[in-house]
Amino acid sequence: MTGQTTHDDVPAAGAMPMLGLGTWQNEDPEQCTESVRAALEMGYRHVDTAKAYHNESAVGDGIAAAAVPREEVFLATKVWAGDLAYEDVIESAERSAERLGVETIDLLYIHWPSHAYDPEETLPAFDELLDRGVIDRVGVSNFTPEQIERAQEVLDAPLFANQVEMHPYLKQEELRAFAAEDDLNLVAYSPLGRGTVLDDDTLGEIAAKHDASVAQVSLAWLREKGVTAIPKATSEAHIRDNFESVSLDLDDADIAAIDAIDRTDRQIQPDWAPDSW
Repeated sequence: MTGQTTHDDVPAAGAMPMLGLGTWQNEDPEQCTESVRAALEMGYRHVDTAKAYHNESAVGDGIAAAAVPREEVFLATKVWAGDLAYEDVIESAERSAERLGVETIDLLYIHWPSHAYDPEETLPAFDELLDRGVIDRVGVSNFTPEQIERAQEVLDAPLFANQVEMHPYLKQEELRAFAAEDDLNLVAYSPLGRGTVLDDDTLGEIAAKHDASVAQVSLAWLREKGVTAIPKATSEAHIRDNFESVSLDLDDADIAAIDAIDRTDRQIQPDWAPDSW
């Protein structure tokens, strides 16, 4: 995949660290701020949030509190599906930047291709935001290959990433193949299947073999697939456990065993998901 770096590299222009801190459901301001600060000072350099998470101000406070230069942090947020008319996109992005306390958002996603989403109406606003310097990169989330192709036809800017649910119980073979062919970064939310994968026997055996946690195995498997993971964690112990996945190298037998897990269990299935979801 293009535009990615290892976990402890400072992102160069166009780069995105392959492990990030997810902040979904981290709505307590003090806890969110502390989680972000602790993660950055531990070595994370990628933080993911969204307007819909109601924590952008706390995320921004965490970035400001950390002893890490802003330019070393890859910061991503999202425009909610109800804010995708042209002027609403502009206003949403500008307000997100204000809440985050930054001049430029490194990556701005369309959260879902639903509600007010209309490619011809929505996407030119992202081009405008890029021209104004409000954002550096354009992303989408929960898009099918067909929706990505349509977005690429309308956008002047290159499409940088598609963020989707992915874990060993939802392997996303089609989207991974499409991203590889299209030179598109794939970002995995809920990379632990909202905890469902933590009791898996296969993952447990691999974890025991490597003296690692099951969470680390799942995150390492995603990295081996060239996918960026953004696990949510609030406690320092969980943040650290996830971070230590970057030192776990799975062998071919491990990867094959995880690939062979015969279970599909999607955790995020809202009414407004794409028809071909």
